[in-house]
Amino acid sequence: MATKKTAGTTKTAPAKNASAKKPAAKKQPATKTAKTTTAKNPASTKTANQKMSQIDAALAVLKKARKPMSCREMVEAMAKQKLWTSPGGKTPDATLYAAILRDLRKGTDTRFKKAASGRFTMK
Repeated sequence: MATKKTAGTTKTAPAKNASAKKPAAKKQPATKTAKTTTAKNPASTKTANQKMSQIDAALAVLKKARKPMSCREMVEAMAKQKLWTSPGGKTPDATLYAAILRDLRKGTDTRFKKAASGRFTMK
């Protein structure tokens, strides 16, 4: 119904030509969209004010070190370089280890390479 506002009061007027209502719009079928590709090294695309994730910080540390490192060494280096600090977790090195193992399961898209038992390098 249409409303008409006049000097402090509101009056409701009947809708004109109720039979002239438009039919409801039909829903368009969903279309598939292409997946967006992500950068191979997301650590390099971060700006100075964005927080870096633990795995991105590990990549940055490995890139700078250019040698195989354990997860504990990577976490210590991340804290020293102020790339990433633990939000209060008790075992950030175990969390990083699990994240790297998940990344290794990607096959050819992995960003890490296992150098020795418990030691990783960049691919």
